[in-house]
Amino acid sequence: MSVQLPPATDPVEGPAPVVEGEAEGRPANAPTSRFRLTVRRFTRNRLALVGLCIIVLLFLAAYVGPFLTKWDYQEHDYLTFLGTPSGDHWWGTTQSGVDLFALTMRGLQKSLVIGLLAGVLSTFLSAVVGSFAAYFGGWVDRVLMWLVDLLLVMPSFLIIAVLSPTFRGATWLAFVGLLGAFSWMVTGRVVRSMTFTLKDREFVRAAKYMGVPAPTIIFRHILPSMASMLIIDVVIQVGAAVIGESSLSYFGFGVQPPDVSLGTVISENSGNASTYPWLFFFPAGCLVLIGVAISFVGDGLRDALDPNSTGAKARSTRRRAGRTAATKTAPASAAVPAQGGGSALPATTAGAPLVSDSARPQARVEEHEGAGPADGRPQAEDAGGAS
Repeated sequence: MSVQLPPATDPVEGPAPVVEGEAEGRPANAPTSRFRLTVRRFTRNRLALVGLCIIVLLFLAAYVGPFLTKWDYQEHDYLTFLGTPSGDHWWGTTQSGVDLFALTMRGLQKSLVIGLLAGVLSTFLSAVVGSFAAYFGGWVDRVLMWLVDLLLVMPSFLIIAVLSPTFRGATWLAFVGLLGAFSWMVTGRVVRSMTFTLKDREFVRAAKYMGVPAPTIIFRHILPSMASMLIIDVVIQVGAAVIGESSLSYFGFGVQPPDVSLGTVISENSGNASTYPWLFFFPAGCLVLIGVAISFVGDGLRDALDPNSTGAKARSTRRRAGRTAATKTAPASAAVPAQGGGSALPATTAGAPLVSDSARPQARVEEHEGAGPADGRPQAEDAGGAS
C-alpha cells in the first residue's frame, strides 16, 4: 500500500517588509549621517519641537514686536497711567505711562542676548579648562583644579552683586563676562573626567606620535568627541544665565538704567502685582516661557544625541511594538489548493511554515536608536510568508 503525496507547489510569498529609508527615496543600505539621524530623533520629540517653536517665537517677538507698535520703550503716554490692556496699549501702561509691551520686548531682547552669550562663554571655559587640565596633567592639572575648587566654594551671586557696581558705567558685556566666569566649574570637572578617558584612545595616540601639537589634538580630536555633551550644556547654561541675569537685575545688580531687561521690568512692577496684575504677569510669563522652552529643548537634545537615554528607548520600543502588532494582523493565505485534486494543502506541516530560503524576504536592518540590543548591534526582523 502506497501513500500518495500531494504535488509540490511553489510557496506563496508573504508581504515584503518596508525598509525605513526606501519610502524617503534613498536606498535601504544607504548610510545615514549622524546629523540627519540626530535631527530625525529630535523631531520625533513633540515637547522638544514645542520648546523650539516657543524660543523662535520669543526671538521674533523681541526683535519684530517693537516695529508692530507705535510706542517706544522710552516714550511716555501722559494721558494714560496704569492703563489696562487696550487696542492702543496692548499690554497696558506702567505707572509712568510707558507702554508695557514695548518695554517688555526691549527687556526680552536684552535677556535673551545676555543668556545666549553667557551660556556659550560658560561652556567654552569649561571645555578649555577641563580638557587642558586632564591632557597635560601634572602641575597644570593641580593649578586649574585648585582654581575650580576655589570658585566652587565662593558664593557667585554675592560676588557678582559686589562687582557689578564697578562696571555700572561700562558696557553690559562686562555683566556677561561676570555671569559666564562663575558658572562653568561643574561642567569643567565633567570635561576633565571625559578627557582622561579620551586621551588614551588610539586616534589621540596616533596624532601625538605624528607630532601634532597638543592644542590641535584637544580642539580637533578630543573636544569633538564630547560635542553632544557640550551642546546640551550650552542649552542648560543659556537657561540658567537668563534666570541669573533676571534675578540680579531684579535686585538692582544687573542691567542698569536707561537700559532694561526682564528682571528690571519685573522689579519695577512687582509692587503693583496685586492691584494691576498685568504689569507683573506679562513680563514674568515671558521669563517662565523661556525657562520651560529651554528645558524642553535640552531634554530633546539629550534624547537625540544619546541613543541610550530613557526617552529614546521608550519611543523606539513603542514604535517596534506597533510594527510587530501590524505584522501579526497582516492577512495571510490559509491554504493552497492542490494541483491534482479538490483537497487543500494546510499552511503548515508539523507546526513549521513551508517557506523556501529563496522566498524568505531579507531581514530589515535599522540604524541603532537605543531600542536595539545593549551591545549596539543592529536588530534584524524576519517576516515569514505563508505558503
